[in-house]
Amino acid sequence: MSANSRIKTNQIGLTREDYKGRKSTLCPGCGHDSISNQITSMAFDLGLEQYKIIKLSGIGCSSKTPAYFLGRSHGFNAIHGRMPSVATGAMTANHSLTAIAVSGDGDTGSIGLGQYKHLLRRNVPMVYIIENNGVYGLTKGQFSATADQDQTLKYYGTNHLPPIDLALEAVIGGATFVARSFSGDAKQVETLLKAAVNHRGTAVIDIISPCVTFNNESTSTKSYSYGKANEIPLHEIHYLAPGYVAEEQEIVIGDYDPGEIIEVGLHGGASIRLKKLDRDHDPRNKMQAMQVLNDAERDGIMITGLIYYEEPRPTLSETLNLTDTPLAALPASKLRPSEDALAKIMASFR
Repeated sequence: MSANSRIKTNQIGLTREDYKGRKSTLCPGCGHDSISNQITSMAFDLGLEQYKIIKLSGIGCSSKTPAYFLGRSHGFNAIHGRMPSVATGAMTANHSLTAIAVSGDGDTGSIGLGQYKHLLRRNVPMVYIIENNGVYGLTKGQFSATADQDQTLKYYGTNHLPPIDLALEAVIGGATFVARSFSGDAKQVETLLKAAVNHRGTAVIDIISPCVTFNNESTSTKSYSYGKANEIPLHEIHYLAPGYVAEEQEIVIGDYDPGEIIEVGLHGGASIRLKKLDRDHDPRNKMQAMQVLNDAERDGIMITGLIYYEEPRPTLSETLNLTDTPLAALPASKLRPSEDALAKIMASFR
């Protein structure tokens, strides 16, 4: 058997290598590269067609990363903080696409915060990944909106402002899928990505992704050492593909300590199974989701997993009553009504 014949392919005949992008130019060890790798693995495992995917980003180290995964997909690198507007326009024009957006704590939490909140309330169907490191890495490490209060950096002094919790903002803002993870927990990141891609609506994943150059001291809640020591998963997470029963399904139920198992159905027939650990958290309870985030900040721990989920509400295209055929695919005769048709429309307003 030749070496080429042993290369693993997915259900559409592609290898994992086919889902990669260009070589990363980020600092060696950057958490963002780990997230890019998990996006690549997720897309390969699910057999996603790259020509049906659009990658979106704003400005910052995080926003460079779409160049490093899914090299055969569409892409748009927007200006600082404006990615949500571009995503809204793209998904309004063609709601048949799968949108995967990558932003940062600066891009989302500072200049883009207003855009972020309006994207959430509009329920634009997309995966919104926040690569959160608490600093502006691209412009040499200034504090961002998620930086720890009273944190001190050598060149920038002490941050006296409280941090913005972007996962909490997502819950309050109307997102129906909100999760948090740690870039050092590759398995959890990939599982959450699979679930998010199958969610109908805005799915936010806030991923703590340490900046190894400017914010990796053990005293920072965005560092690798802090994340490893203080990450507390809310539950074991198992993604079940549409029409597929995992081989370990019965083992998952039988071998763990007694406790409720929540199976959350996702759009398209997939589901995500949550096995509770030491915390009594139901991600379908909005008030509990906000409480668990508030308690985690107070206690100085990193809660990870699916924090909040509710039955999907109408997406933006459904709210706008758009046609089933994407606007981008409509012929000119449909997009440009005749003079007679316009006259009838105008007459109806008299």
